[in-house]
Amino acid sequence: MGAKAVHTWYTGRKMYRRPSKRKELIKRISVYSIMTLLVCVIVSGLVLVILGFRFDITKGQLQQDAIVQFATIPSGASVSIDGKAVNAKTPAKTALTPGEHAFSMVRDGYQPWSKTVSAKAGVLTWLNYALLVPKSLPLQSVAAYPTVDASLASPTGHTMLVQQKASEPSFQVVDLTSDDIKSTTVTIPQAVYSEATTAGVTHAFILKEWDQGGRYVLIQHTYGDKSEWLVLDSQNGAASRNITTTFDVALSDAHFSGTSGNILFALSSGDVRKLDLSAGTISRTLASNVTSFSLFKTNIITYIGTGRSGTNERVVGMYRDGDTNPEILRTTTSSSSVPLFVATTHYFNDDYIAIAEGQKVDITIGSYPTSSNDTTSLKAFASYTLSAAAERLEFSPTGQFVLTQSGTTMTSYDMEYHTLATSSIEGNGQLSHLKWLNDNYLWADRGGSLTIREFDGANVHTINPLVSGQDAVLTENGRFLYSFGTTTTGVQLQRVRMILQ
Repeated sequence: MGAKAVHTWYTGRKMYRRPSKRKELIKRISVYSIMTLLVCVIVSGLVLVILGFRFDITKGQLQQDAIVQFATIPSGASVSIDGKAVNAKTPAKTALTPGEHAFSMVRDGYQPWSKTVSAKAGVLTWLNYALLVPKSLPLQSVAAYPTVDASLASPTGHTMLVQQKASEPSFQVVDLTSDDIKSTTVTIPQAVYSEATTAGVTHAFILKEWDQGGRYVLIQHTYGDKSEWLVLDSQNGAASRNITTTFDVALSDAHFSGTSGNILFALSSGDVRKLDLSAGTISRTLASNVTSFSLFKTNIITYIGTGRSGTNERVVGMYRDGDTNPEILRTTTSSSSVPLFVATTHYFNDDYIAIAEGQKVDITIGSYPTSSNDTTSLKAFASYTLSAAAERLEFSPTGQFVLTQSGTTMTSYDMEYHTLATSSIEGNGQLSHLKWLNDNYLWADRGGSLTIREFDGANVHTINPLVSGQDAVLTENGRFLYSFGTTTTGVQLQRVRMILQ
């Protein structure tokens, strides 16, 4: 064989010779390349499927689907798209061709929900807010009163405060957290409010707002031609306090900050100040020449005020607790007869500010200004014109919708899908309430009927007769919808079951 041995194997008649290392390397590289390519193709295909892409045979091209997410309260509804049933019950998700589609969701015992929506390619369209209304809505009386002058539901939906007579500082606190309704009476002691025993003085106690924790209530007390502000402790009437006498300052408006009942922002002689009831302290002037203001969360004030002395200027401003100075968002010389409103919210990762001036609404996006009169961090987001001058402007509880109201006409702008919807509140007579029932639904009391509708005015349902001007509330679990109705002997707190057993 010599110095080099030639390795051979004999298999039958043929002799096998081992391939060279170069050929083996080429073979391995080829196999690994094919395997890598196959993995890339499979992963890419899966990614495309996840993103909603499919191959349209009729068009011979790759097309991205629209994704629609469904959910209902209560769940378990059957879903149909363009009249064809989807083999799933809510909550569910499906992919479909982009474009306008008619959706419906139906469950036994409930009225059908339907809506036509334009679904966009590569966009997740949320239809996760459908509130299914039972076909039968029998009224149940849970409490009776000879009269009811005012009522106010807590922001949590846990409590309804009932005031039978405006002239008396006595209130019914109704616990709505269980099916069995419990009620207690709380009274503001005479020592808390002024001229309680002075003969001939007419008193009125006006319900203003709950704190976010649902324990304390802000009340404006008028006596004769004077006015003062009180904090009612709904769990302990004896612990109620007088804001006005504590600080010896006249207030024209006030709002709770937080849940302690101690911190408020108030308007006095055109100046906004921060009050701390527990410490008995009042801050410096935070914003001046203010005519009206509102509070977002616990520390962001938006306001309407007057401009430079000797001019007809009006300003739209904001102030964040802790800032050195307020920020002027807009200066206008439009007539004082032109309504001017401002509202703010935080939606996902951005700050939004909406300003309505007459019929024009402008929305900006970005971050709140960080230096005096510097609004460059806010960019134009949307602008639209109303059919009539705005009489009200606010964001929905989650911040997704901008709501304006002009008489019985409501307009909403969906900031996520950039859609504008206008509708009218049906019925006759004055509209006392148009308020948010939850994050996506509103309720109205025009014509003595409780109606509910979605943020864009769709899916209107008449629930029951009610006393106009009184509050209504959907409990946190969505089971009951409470309102006030008349009886042969007075007024009742009533409810309908929204989720069937």
